[in-house]
Amino acid sequence: MINKIAQSIADALTGIADGATVLIGGFGTAGIPGELIEGLIDQGARDLTVVNNNAGNGDTGLAALLKTGRVRKVICSFPRQADSHVFDALYRSGQLELELVPQGNLAERLRAAGAGIGAFFTPTGFGTELAKNADGSEKETRVINGKAFVLEYPIFGDVALIKAERGDRWGNLTYRKAARNFGPVMATAAKRTIASVYEIAELGSFDPEAVVTPGIHVSAIVQIPRVATQAGGFKDAA
Repeated sequence: MINKIAQSIADALTGIADGATVLIGGFGTAGIPGELIEGLIDQGARDLTVVNNNAGNGDTGLAALLKTGRVRKVICSFPRQADSHVFDALYRSGQLELELVPQGNLAERLRAAGAGIGAFFTPTGFGTELAKNADGSEKETRVINGKAFVLEYPIFGDVALIKAERGDRWGNLTYRKAARNFGPVMATAAKRTIASVYEIAELGSFDPEAVVTPGIHVSAIVQIPRVATQAGGFKDAA
């Protein structure tokens, strides 16, 4: 019987190795799998490459992971904002590498990994510093139908940590509004995908047309509680 429901976050994260590339869903704070990030901090893997749209906000979530000193490199499209002081300090002191990727390219590089696409040409970044490799060499370019393009390669993950709204024991997932963002493409781009969910759905209760991430792309799901607010409601799932 297929049952991908993990009994705890620690169980779900077992086996993440030092040196792993970890894809972490979220856009700013929307859809960030905070509980899974906290679990990764407790799990202790080091020398990580983290792929996320941002590079942490404040002192929690991804910023807390960076603060541990166990992340070697960040691949993202928007590393700096008003509260990115953890990233700023680490990057300026040379303790953290950065690969800056335009947001559309980031999404497409992840999608390419899941779709089995070897590489693709994009106009985004042509003629800028983003059209160079980490060693300063120029990326391959090509003119197609009179327009200049840059060759980009897929981003593969050893593990993806994503946040969904509901999941069943087969690993099928649905998301809530903006919390969806990078989760679906990251789930396809990783060897192993772990999703946190607020609700465990009965098997067969999902309308197949409503499933966003099929269970074939998911290795484990773990249920997390909603957080009550002072107003008496619950914190938004995003």
